[in-house]
Amino acid sequence: MKIEHIAIYVKNLEQEKEFFEKYFNARSGALYENKTIGFSSYFLSFEDGARLELMHNEQMDDPHKSYTRTGFIHMAISVGSPKKVDEITKALKADGYTVISGPRTTGDGYYESCVLDKEENQIEITV
Repeated sequence: MKIEHIAIYVKNLEQEKEFFEKYFNARSGALYENKTIGFSSYFLSFEDGARLELMHNEQMDDPHKSYTRTGFIHMAISVGSPKKVDEITKALKADGYTVISGPRTTGDGYYESCVLDKEENQIEITV
């Protein structure tokens, strides 16, 4: 078995799509829209075949995102090397994104950083 894809609801579909395309080389499929229910989405594909669905609905709830809430908390993207972790983290910080940790080696041996996208979703960047 494998996870086919993960989906997240976002307020700004185009902004989030561009974030993953620019920093993580995601490739976007065509925009899907169902105007009857106010739903739209993009499927993004990554080099290794992983997929992320970005979804938007006109009727969404958007509660505060605590770093220690229950449920899904972050998405980890492997970029291949510590140098790449450093480069992407530096670029994100320079572009105004919040770096909430790292780059660093964690107690369990991962080299990573964690950033917030514009909608405060946690993105972990790891080797």
